[in-house]
Amino acid sequence: MPFAQRLTCTIDDACEVTGLGRTKVYELIAAGRIVTTTIGRRPLVVVRSFLALLDTNMSN
Repeated sequence: MPFAQRLTCTIDDACEVTGLGRTKVYELIAAGRIVTTTIGRRPLVVVRSFLALLDTNMSN
């Protein structure tokens, strides 16, 4: 399934797709720029929020 069609992804998937490091992804999460949800103990990135962040950066 293409990344943009997924509902959520793992932190590792987000890092792999963007080329960002885990520390930067966690910084973006802490700043509220990326939305996550937790299933059990596993944090999942809401892909739409991640794509919106990238779209915002691309339009600047």
